[in-house]
Amino acid sequence: MKIHLMGWLLALITLAACSPANEEQNGSAEQTENETDTAAADTLRYPEETNISNLQQLTFGGDNAEAYFSYDNSQLVFQAANDAWDAPCDQIFLMSTDGYEGDRPPMLSTGKGRTTCSFFMPGDTAILYASTHLGGEECPETPPVVNGKYVWPIYESYDIFVADLQGNITKQLTDHPGYDAEATLSPDGQKIVFTSTRSGDLELWTMNVDGSELTQVTDELGYDGGAFFSPDSKQLVFRASRPQTEEAKATYKQLLSQGVVQPTEMEIFVCDVDGSNMKQITDLGGANWAPYFHPNGQKILFSTNHHVDSGRQFNIFSINLDGSGLKQITFDPTFDAFPMFSYDGKKLVFSSNRNNGGTRDTNVFIADWND
Repeated sequence: MKIHLMGWLLALITLAACSPANEEQNGSAEQTENETDTAAADTLRYPEETNISNLQQLTFGGDNAEAYFSYDNSQLVFQAANDAWDAPCDQIFLMSTDGYEGDRPPMLSTGKGRTTCSFFMPGDTAILYASTHLGGEECPETPPVVNGKYVWPIYESYDIFVADLQGNITKQLTDHPGYDAEATLSPDGQKIVFTSTRSGDLELWTMNVDGSELTQVTDELGYDGGAFFSPDSKQLVFRASRPQTEEAKATYKQLLSQGVVQPTEMEIFVCDVDGSNMKQITDLGGANWAPYFHPNGQKILFSTNHHVDSGRQFNIFSINLDGSGLKQITFDPTFDAFPMFSYDGKKLVFSSNRNNGGTRDTNVFIADWND
C-alpha cells in the first residue's frame, strides 16, 4: 500500500557544539568533510529520530517503495511507478545502496502489467517478484473506492517469477489460478513465503526456492500478508486482518469476491514457519502493517497510523516480541513505511514522503541504524 501524501518537510540543521580542547578542533580535512556530509544528510532527519543517522535520499520523484537489500548489502531492488521511467504502474528496478546513475535505474521486470514485492535470491544474481503481465500487457485497473472506503486490489493475474539482473525471466514459480504475490526469502536462502488465494482465502504459504513443497501456513479468515522471516529463518512476521463480528466477516468475504480487501484494520502477528506458536504482537487498532524483524530477532519494526486520530499519518514504530516496549522511530507528518534492515544490521532502508516539495512523491531513503 502506498499512501499519497501532502505537506512539507521541516528541514533540520544540527550545529555541533564547540569542542572543549584545541586538539579536538584540529581534525583532518577528511574528518571535517565527513562530518559536513553527515550533517547535510541529516537535514532530512527529524530531531526525534534518534535511532537513525546519516539519512540519505536515493530516489527523487515518482512513487518508490518496498526497497530490499541484496545479501551482500550493496544493492537494493524496489518497485516504482514513474512515467519518466516508462513505468505508469509499479515495475521493478535495481540500484546501488548509494543510489543510481543517469536518468533512471535499470528495470528488471518486463515493463508489462503491474508488479510488486521483489526480493533478492541467494547469490545476488537473481530476484523474485510478482507480476500480472501474463494476464495482460496494460496496467490493470485500479479499483474504485468501495462504499466510501479505501481498498487494495487483489489481482488474480499475479504470479511469482524469478529474473536475472538483466531482466530476463528464468523461472515461473507459481501458476495456480488466483492471487500469488508478496513473496520474500528466508535469510538462509532455503524458503520463500508468499500470500495466495489458492485455499479460498488470503493465506500465507511457503515453498522451496524452486517452487516445490508448497505448504499452507495460516488458515484463519482474514488477509494474511506482507510476511518476512526472522534473522534465524525460523519465524514469520506478518500483517493480518481478523474480522470478528458476523457483519465484518460477511463484508470481508464480499469484498474478496470482488478482488479487493479493506486494509484499515490490521495487526502484527508472529508464528513459526510451519504456522505453530501463532501470537498477536500488536493490539493497537488502525492499520498496522509492513513489519520487519530487528537484527536481534527480539523486536519488530512496522508502520502504523494508530497514534493519530485522523488515520492519515503513518510512521515506523518498534515493538518487542512480547508486545512491550512500543517506540516511535520516525516522525514524518505524513508517511513512513516499508522498513528493512541490511543483513549486517548496520543500515535501515524505508520509504517516505519527506522532502517531496509538497508533491505526492514517495521516495526511498537509507540511514545508519543506531540501537
